[in-house]
Amino acid sequence: MRKEIKILAAIAVVVVIAAIVGANYYRSSIQSERITAGNNTNKQAATTANAEQLVRPDSPTLGAADAPVTIVEFLDPECESCAAFSPIVKKILKEYEGKIRFVVRYMPLHPNSLSAATFTEAAGEQGKYWQAQEMLFQKQPEWGTKHGPSPGAPADINALFKKYAAELGLDTSKMDSAFAQNKYAAKLERDKKDGQSLGVRQTPTFFVNGRRLARLGESDLKALIDEELK
Repeated sequence: MRKEIKILAAIAVVVVIAAIVGANYYRSSIQSERITAGNNTNKQAATTANAEQLVRPDSPTLGAADAPVTIVEFLDPECESCAAFSPIVKKILKEYEGKIRFVVRYMPLHPNSLSAATFTEAAGEQGKYWQAQEMLFQKQPEWGTKHGPSPGAPADINALFKKYAAELGLDTSKMDSAFAQNKYAAKLERDKKDGQSLGVRQTPTFFVNGRRLARLGESDLKALIDEELK
């Protein structure tokens, strides 16, 4: 009789323990679902915020607004890597013509970056943004710095940009006015803050439909584009 009582007591203990474990599991699963739901809401809010920070209405753009893939590049006109990667970007835009919208954002990190960006923006107002950008990349050794002022770099960088403006056939008086007024300072500062909020710490940094390119390279960028096109 005592043996049967002990067995029944042991069974009762097991049942109680099982009930406690089950209740805890149920509570934890419900909490997990709530946390997951909360995370999904946060991700949706973050995605919306990122979309606003990735592309601004006045950002220089190539391609149709309804293209299935949007590539955003945070660049610095004075960045050597940006200049080196520029031909690859042009090649990819040609290969995926009609499927890509390309957007430029500024991340000024070098001494002459702001002046260079002012030059390209002022050229853009006269319809030659992309020509100006290409010229600055090609002539970067003349005006750019490499971890400090380059030997023989001009003392008046704006004078050199004025010379470039004349070569592009731009109205140099309008260019002078843009520099004198520091016309695009607010835009450049906004771009930099947007980039920082998105985790941009170096140039060039690419986003493909909001997805950051982890490793800079032609094959990696094309692979990310292909994923988004599927």
